[in-house]
Amino acid sequence: MRALILVANGFEDLSLFLPWYRLREEGVDVTLASPLMHALTGLHGYIVEPDCPIHSVNPDDYDLLVIPDGLAPERLRLREEAVDVVRTFAQDGRSMATMGHGPQVLISAGTLDGKTVTCSPGIRDDVRMAGAVYRDESTILDGNLLTARSPDELPEYCLRLIAMVKANRAIGVR
Repeated sequence: MRALILVANGFEDLSLFLPWYRLREEGVDVTLASPLMHALTGLHGYIVEPDCPIHSVNPDDYDLLVIPDGLAPERLRLREEAVDVVRTFAQDGRSMATMGHGPQVLISAGTLDGKTVTCSPGIRDDVRMAGAVYRDESTILDGNLLTARSPDELPEYCLRLIAMVKANRAIGVR
C-alpha cells in the first residue's frame, strides 16, 4: 500500500509525524509531496524534506491521501496541483484522512458536499458552507474520508487510520 502526504510550510508537527510514522510501522510506503522542493518547517520548528513536488505526483500511484493540520492546508489550497490531487482521490473513491484545518483543501477541491466531518472549530462554518455536515466529535469516518478535530485526537485518529489501511488491504488494495 502507498500513501501520499501533502505538506507545506507551517504544518502542525505532530499531525504530520505521528501518522507518517504509524503508516511506516504498518509497512505502508509513504511519500511526502510539497509544492516546492525545499526544506519545510513545522509550527514547532521541526524540518522535513519532501520526496517530490506535488506537480509530479500521479494520484493513481497511491491508495491513501493524508493532509496534516496547521497553516499548511491554507497554503496547499492555493496550489491548483494540490487541489487536483485531492479532487482525483475523491472522484476515484480512494481513502483520505485529514485533521484540524486540513479540510480546507477538500473545500477548495469541492469534495465535501454531503459528507459528515469534524475539523478545527475555526473552519466549521466553512465546511458547512461547502455542503458538509459538521459534528463536534474527536474523529469521524464517513465512507472513505477520515477527519479529526485537532492534534489532541491523534491517538484515536491514528488507530482509525491504521484500521483504514487494514480494511483496504483486506479488500485487495495494494
